[in-house]
Amino acid sequence: MAKEELLVLNGVIQEILPDGRFRVSLENDHMIIAYTAGRMRRFRIRSVVGDAVQVEMSPYDLGKGRIIYRERTPGPAGAGGRRPRR
Repeated sequence: MAKEELLVLNGVIQEILPDGRFRVSLENDHMIIAYTAGRMRRFRIRSVVGDAVQVEMSPYDLGKGRIIYRERTPGPAGAGGRRPRR
């Protein structure tokens, strides 16, 4: 049996929910519940309300998804870097 194709959609984080989940508004005006992908957790990529993200969804359950990419947002120079070593 072949692996099903996943849908990749763009959205914006609207709300941070407990247990590492987010309420995401997709570009087609649907609201879904999404969690961060393992690689984002591994590299400690933080997501906040208002971030533009890419969400991967299964065609079987269109109410849930996985955040696979957070778009870079412009900010002040030097912000968002690593913490200084002690």
